[in-house]
This record gives sequence, C-alpha cells and structure tokens, in this order.
Amino acid sequence: MTEPYARYTRLRFDRPHPKVLRVTLDNGKMNTADAALHGELADIWRDVDRDPSVNAVILTGAGKVFSAGGDFALIRENIEDFNGRARQWKEARDIVYNLINCSKPVVSAMRGVAVGAGLVCGILADVSIATKDCRIIDGHTRLGVAAGDHACIIWPLLCGMAKAKYYLLLCEQVLGEEAERIGLISLAVEDAELDGKAVEVATRLAEGAQSAIRWTKYALNNWLRAMGPTFDSSLALEFLGFTGPEVKEGLASHLEKRKPVFPPAPPI
Repeated sequence: MTEPYARYTRLRFDRPHPKVLRVTLDNGKMNTADAALHGELADIWRDVDRDPSVNAVILTGAGKVFSAGGDFALIRENIEDFNGRARQWKEARDIVYNLINCSKPVVSAMRGVAVGAGLVCGILADVSIATKDCRIIDGHTRLGVAAGDHACIIWPLLCGMAKAKYYLLLCEQVLGEEAERIGLISLAVEDAELDGKAVEVATRLAEGAQSAIRWTKYALNNWLRAMGPTFDSSLALEFLGFTGPEVKEGLASHLEKRKPVFPPAPPI
C-alpha cells in the first residue's frame, strides 16, 4: 500500500473494491489500543479524507475480535505520566472529531468483542454492522473513570437516554442483536455474513452520488457537532479520573482478574 498509508504499523489496508479502502485493526494482541494504534486511529481519518481514490471505508478487526479495549500499558501511562495523559487526551479527541468530520462514509464491521478506542470508531461509523453475538462494552466505569471517548456524544442519540445510562453507568455488555434492536448499531448479522455485508454496503456507498452522500453525512453529523461541549466535558472528566484512586484499583482488578473494591466516594 502506497503513501499515505505505508507509515501505519497497527492498521492493515486492502481494496475489496477499487473505491473502497478496508482498514483492519491488527496489532497481534486482540487489537487492543496500544500507544501506536491509539495514535493511528486519530490520524487515519484525515488521510482518508484527503485521498481522492477512496469513496468509502470499511473498518474491521483482524481475527475473531474487533478490538479488546485499551492496552494496560497505555492505561498505566495515563495514570502515571502527565505528558502521556495529555497526548492521549488529544488523540482521543481527534479520533472522535476526525471521524465525524471525515467526508467519506465509514462502515464498521464488528465481531467478537468491541471495547475501547476501537468501539469509538465502530459506533461512530456512518453504518455500523456487528455480528449478533458481538459483545459491545463501554468499559470506562468498570475501570474507574468516567465514560468519555464517544459515549456521551452519541449513545443517547442512538438508543435513548434511559438505555444509554443503563449500559454506561453499569458497564453492562450489549450483544449485537440487542444493539440493533435498541438502535445502537445499524445492522446485526450472522458471523459468516459480516464481511460480505460490509463490502456490499461500502460498495453501494462508493458507487453512489458522492457529493450527495458526503453532504448528507455532513448535515447529519451536525447533530454530533452540536453535542461537542458534552463530549469535551465527558472526555475531560474521564482524563481527570486517571489522576485519582479509583482507576488504580480498576486497573489492578483487571490485572488480577478479580472484582474491584473501589475506595469511598469523593466529595463531589
């Protein structure tokens, strides 16, 4: 794959259609968002937007998993290092805004488990497709930080405030079939149909009237741009949480594979 995609190390690229770019999360570690992948998910949407050879994008994960969440080393850096935390805050912001502002339509194809930065892109995709048994989880509160990233900007819009609060506050998983029923994703299909369906949808988008499609996406995404202050607040509160005691217990419980015992509530 030629420039501008040759520099990417955690994303793989191929063309199932001349005008469709398929982007595959692939880091050999269940596609967890390590430092490199996190940064690349922020950059890729600008490169796609500038590429005249691309009319539509498919985002999927290598193997049997879409993305298994944040890499523990990245989380530890967020806790311990101010400069790392500041970098990750900017990248997390750019992942959301760059995808929203990318003019090309994006189709996500999720299977296995979808958590973390990968889920951000999977849910914010213009057409989101998952297998019926895909485990969709916003893992923030279980880790001990506020549900930042994409959650507050789009979950209430897609599935309503009551469902959004249920899944985000309790960190409850939602399977793909149920996610389609409540409107959190566009389509739920059998695993054997996932890749073909994504190519079918992306091909129709790539062969359609490009200005009409891109301008429709732009106008619709004003719903999300209007929620920018809510997103900025949620992301700031998430990263504030990385300076506190709850996330340390959350990370330790993940590493030790046990139920967390969070400290008493702070005076807020």
